[in-house]
Amino acid sequence: MERSFKTEVGKLRLGKGQTFTGEGILAVTKALLQSGVSYVGGYQGAPVSHLMDVLADAHDVLDDLGVHFEACGNEAGAAAMLGASINYPLRGAATWKSVVGTNVASDALSNLASAGVLGGTLIIIGEDYGEGASIIQERSHSFAMKSQMWLLDPRPNLPSIVRMVEKGFELSEASNTPVMLELRIRACHVHGSFECRDNVKPKFSRLNPISKPSFDVGRIPLPPANYSQEKHKIAVRMPEALKYMREHKLNEFFAGDIGEVGIILQGGLYNTVIRALQQLGLADAFGEARIPLYVLNVTYPLLPDEVTQFCSGKRAVLIIEEGQPAHLEEAINSILRRADINGPDIIGKDILPMAGEYTSEVMQGGIGGFLQMVLPDGIDNEHIAAVLEGVVAAKSRAAELLGGPVPVRPPGFCVGCPERPVFSALKLVDKEIGGIHISSDIGCHTFSTLPPFSLGNTVLGFGLSLAAASGIGPNFSKRVVTVMGDGGFWHNGLSSGVSNAIFRNDDGVLVIMENGYTSATGTQNIPSTPGLLPNEGRQISIEATLRALGVTWLERVDDYQVGKVADALRRAMTTTAKGLKVIIADGECMLERSRRSRPIIAAKLKAGERVVRTRFGVDPDMCTGDRSCIRLSGCPSLTIKENPDPLRVDPVTTVNNGCVGCGLCGEAAHAAALCPSFYRAEVTENPGWLDRLSHGIRQWLIAALSGQSGQGRRTS
Repeated sequence: MERSFKTEVGKLRLGKGQTFTGEGILAVTKALLQSGVSYVGGYQGAPVSHLMDVLADAHDVLDDLGVHFEACGNEAGAAAMLGASINYPLRGAATWKSVVGTNVASDALSNLASAGVLGGTLIIIGEDYGEGASIIQERSHSFAMKSQMWLLDPRPNLPSIVRMVEKGFELSEASNTPVMLELRIRACHVHGSFECRDNVKPKFSRLNPISKPSFDVGRIPLPPANYSQEKHKIAVRMPEALKYMREHKLNEFFAGDIGEVGIILQGGLYNTVIRALQQLGLADAFGEARIPLYVLNVTYPLLPDEVTQFCSGKRAVLIIEEGQPAHLEEAINSILRRADINGPDIIGKDILPMAGEYTSEVMQGGIGGFLQMVLPDGIDNEHIAAVLEGVVAAKSRAAELLGGPVPVRPPGFCVGCPERPVFSALKLVDKEIGGIHISSDIGCHTFSTLPPFSLGNTVLGFGLSLAAASGIGPNFSKRVVTVMGDGGFWHNGLSSGVSNAIFRNDDGVLVIMENGYTSATGTQNIPSTPGLLPNEGRQISIEATLRALGVTWLERVDDYQVGKVADALRRAMTTTAKGLKVIIADGECMLERSRRSRPIIAAKLKAGERVVRTRFGVDPDMCTGDRSCIRLSGCPSLTIKENPDPLRVDPVTTVNNGCVGCGLCGEAAHAAALCPSFYRAEVTENPGWLDRLSHGIRQWLIAALSGQSGQGRRTS
């Protein structure tokens, strides 16, 4: 997931008359700079984590403009940053993954929306929804409605996205209200081009700071001001927002020649809708559709006059909104009834799925079904039916060719991940003790809940695993084990879990995976990241923090030493000491370690220097085919191959070329007292004369001891 944008950030300096070509998330950054933003904060998380990476790589561009950028401790901190715009004409932006990130930020967002803003504020949220998502399936629309914040959902092309970013700030200032802009995964990474404008230095920034404080008790959300603020949202801010939306035509109409029907859709679904219409023969290659479209680049609030204008004179209108509840469908029905417009028939969730991602197949089926139901003039319904039947036939044919359904491929630990051995140890201890309740957390380590480990009973939120254990702990016969990553520790775990567990003297076991980064979202830095540069921050020790809080039972173990990790877990589960017991499992993220070491090794090899790589393997003559090693580690580099012994039919275990030499396979087998079939080998590249001499002597001794001294020997 992590990548560098150092080569692309130069495009952020493009100015008026120049064309930007690139990725969606870079276009968002350029639009922020063109809008005169003063500060940007956020918390990493797919699918908008790349916005954080872009801003981090673009520090030279930001410094020239005086823009402050901060990677915040969590989403609540990022939302709280926007408080700078309550009293001052500062444009600010924040970004995170929704809906889980918006959950964390909701307290600050509610207060921000209540107080209102003077400077424009834009919240760029990654709408992580659908089968490609990594989180619970909810919509941001509900938050916008709850707190009366306006929600933008731009068409997924670069000009539309850039325009909505710029207009979002203007809409925010026109209505003194925070504005949310949601981007789906594909919109974040769509490629295209747009005509640039010059970057704008903010009126106030660190280059030109505000000199006098501004105080307005009416902006403090306390009685009686908060009652007035709530009325002000509806009586003043909402009308101003609707006025701006109408005058600046934020929503779009696309006329078609089949006027008796129409489609109202979220802007973010436009590309999928057009593709479905093309497949049904109702749109050309340039996106010109025969069916009229009303594209909601602003999905909240709705403009009643635009809705009635589009729906008037039509027999039926299809509402396409992804997810549930059906906010748009219900609101549009209400608008039409209030306007005393009895037609058209509003069709939506009765023909499209109530929940789930609207993929191309779903969209094609829904639109096709709508047309077959309504039967408008000028449409070849036989062609529509043939297209839909063709999809069914193609799927059926694919199933026949495959001979069965495609096996599911759930996410899993990377090869060499330092967290995998901890769960190998935990699986051994779990079997010995007779079952442990494990409170899991968000992060790479959540994969432990999947086979082959199947360890972890609950997942409640990022950094909330220890808090989630507080209810079951006193009511369970054994000590409860909590697993938390270092990213979760700093995000929320320290305040909501650790401090309270120490305060209440909870008698549980906490395992902290210290891999050095928030690895699941792209190995971004956290306070405990090792080797931070001065401009990146100052390192804070997790161990020192825990001891300062009063943790007295604490052990640090090497992740890859399965036996030692298991011993530490046994001690924690059986000790007579009361209070929180902490095991810090120390092992740097293998992806980050590989990214750092790969160019160094390549440079050494190119220079002809000696390089030694560690590899592990399985002796096929000793392997029994038990597969316990695979069940205990689940490493993707462990697989099977045909048995080389013609007298044995069962396949043997082998280690493929994906191995990174972490040694878990052998460690797990040793800790579980399994077979001795694993071996460790060192591969020397660019060997020196001493390496060659040692190799020759070893080969001669092996040949001599095996009675083959007369045969030739092999050298490397």
